Amino acid sequence: MVETRASKRKTNATQNQNQPHKKKRVVLGELPNSTNAIVPHTQTHDSKNLKNQKHKKSNTHDNVDGPVVSEVYKHLRKTEMEKKRRPMKDYMEIVQRDITSNMRGILVDWLVEVAEEYKLLSDTLHLAVSYIDRFLSLNRISRIKLQLLGVSAMLIASKYEEISPPHVEEFCFITDNTYDKDEVLEMETDILKALDFEMGNPTVKTFLRRFHGIACEKKNASSLQFEFLTYYLAELSLLDYHCLRFLPSLMAASVIFLARFIVWPKTCTWTSALQEYTAYKPIELKECVLFLHDLYMARRGESFEATREKYNQHKFKYVANFPSPPHLPSHLFKAE
Repeated sequence: MVETRASKRKTNATQNQNQPHKKKRVVLGELPNSTNAIVPHTQTHDSKNLKNQKHKKSNTHDNVDGPVVSEVYKHLRKTEMEKKRRPMKDYMEIVQRDITSNMRGILVDWLVEVAEEYKLLSDTLHLAVSYIDRFLSLNRISRIKLQLLGVSAMLIASKYEEISPPHVEEFCFITDNTYDKDEVLEMETDILKALDFEMGNPTVKTFLRRFHGIACEKKNASSLQFEFLTYYLAELSLLDYHCLRFLPSLMAASVIFLARFIVWPKTCTWTSALQEYTAYKPIELKECVLFLHDLYMARRGESFEATREKYNQHKFKYVANFPSPPHLPSHLFKAE
């Protein structure tokens, strides 16, 4: 059984104070149904690049949504619904035989830490998970190959998104060389063929980048907390297989909705500008928002600790610990 980071931290806390850091490598191997697999924690690209990647946007809807941007958004909404870019929402039940949704969650939780280990952008993580789901929608795979699929998908996403992607040997290393270079490259080829070389599909992060400007009405300290919280909620959504039934744009809008409620509970959660900007009414978001809230309150996916621990740090403003009522009031979903 693979030792989790939380349990390892408890047993080694005293010893680690006086010992230099040593990189530990983890093998997922035959994935269990409940435990989590972990690689060491290091700083992510997100917090380092946040200041460099912020979009300078006006608070007014007209200035944010120019004609070109509006057309791009329409294109993205059309693209996200293309069958070739969408995973099956029930591929576990129809296609797969040897893996479960919990195993997928363990893999994604581990990839969160792989992304931290190599300081990869969150866009890379979101793309990699979308590649995994699209591949699994078409190809049956054994559990011993699931980690190979994960690192190979991350390799492809890194090449697509990163300026300096890790080398294939580094992805072999992170699995303790369970797979060699040829195996990773062969799986990379299989994934690309399954994707039909369509690698640029929009993700939740794609739409979040668009929605942030209009959602942050007040540019103050809480706006940074809000942004980190949206990243956290978006990554929580990656963990749960059942989130595949929601379009990325709808998930992103739901993330904005819930984050606004948590950070600014006394303000209007869903403004007319947000409704116009996202093209979603509150009632259309209700199912997804409630699902996200269950994830946030650890009523779902409670065994996946890597993502929660990542956002329970000072650099992410401890957003994983922000308080929220156990239930969302129904009036939030009524039209203004």
